[in-house]
Amino acid sequence: MKRPIQLAVLGAGLIGKRHIEHIVAEPEAELYAVVDPSPIGQEIASARGVKWYADFASMMVSGRPDGVIVATPNQMHVANGLAAIAAGVPALIEKPLADDIAGGVRLVEAAEKAGVPLLTGHHRRHNPMIQRAKATIDQGRLGQIVTVHGFFWLMKPDDYFDLSWRREIGAGPVLLNLIHDIDLLRYLCGEVEAVQAFQSSAVRNYPVDETTVVILKFANGALGTMNVTDTVVAPWSWEHTTGENPVYPHADQTCYQIGGTHGSLSVPRLELWTNGARRGWWEPFKIERHVAADEDPLRLQIRQFCRVIRGEEKPLVSGREGLMTLKVVDAVKRAADSGVLVRIEF
Repeated sequence: MKRPIQLAVLGAGLIGKRHIEHIVAEPEAELYAVVDPSPIGQEIASARGVKWYADFASMMVSGRPDGVIVATPNQMHVANGLAAIAAGVPALIEKPLADDIAGGVRLVEAAEKAGVPLLTGHHRRHNPMIQRAKATIDQGRLGQIVTVHGFFWLMKPDDYFDLSWRREIGAGPVLLNLIHDIDLLRYLCGEVEAVQAFQSSAVRNYPVDETTVVILKFANGALGTMNVTDTVVAPWSWEHTTGENPVYPHADQTCYQIGGTHGSLSVPRLELWTNGARRGWWEPFKIERHVAADEDPLRLQIRQFCRVIRGEEKPLVSGREGLMTLKVVDAVKRAADSGVLVRIEF
């Protein structure tokens, strides 16, 4: 049997705790340490029977994990990632990879120069349903991708905004939520080369955005739209349609629709709509409903991180992939602020 990969978790907040739970439950991994200066971090380490350190440097003085998961606040991602790279320790960094493009570039270039694996925590790519959708597209079942539409429509309750930072610029659904959807649309439909966007905060009148409509121009010629709001009572979001996180009520609806010259696919229902031998608006539809395994993508992400560390495969979501998604989201913000088309450098 292979020795379990020893992973340290930096950051004992909500997502850090979930990573810790999945590491403990995964036979391929073993929790090496919890790195967090707070009493909560120390308590979690004690409860799990592992070492606790206040910071990465302290941990490296006394030992060395096989890999680290960086689940610290966004503004700490670059510093934490650079420290891991300098120490030669593979790192999985929670999304967003960095809090600005310059930091993300520094991180990716440092990892590539050092030859240290750097992964981005866009865990939704690991969802078996997304893998099934990707396989359907790659097999050519849709023909040439022409257009895609995505929804993120839900209602964040009033008390969500009791924390003042959630009412300020930078805390809206574009930076907090859309980044997931952009990453999946890139993965399924190809690279985005330009965006346009409009934004509104007409309901709550906070400085932060609440509704954004985005037009996406893909490098392969496809066009897409993404409609994002956190002020509508609706079931059309990843959170409500996939059942991935049980805290959200599940709705048997779709959040993405992908259209091609030979068929269209809904996500997450995985309904493939095609004609027969002849394509046309009078032709009857054939509907195939695909089924994917029900596995937690966060745990699958841990498992893949272990294989990457062993050198058995390449990252599904590399640091450079995380940087490209960050560039698209940054372009959306700039397009909404300026009202002009923003092109993205590959």
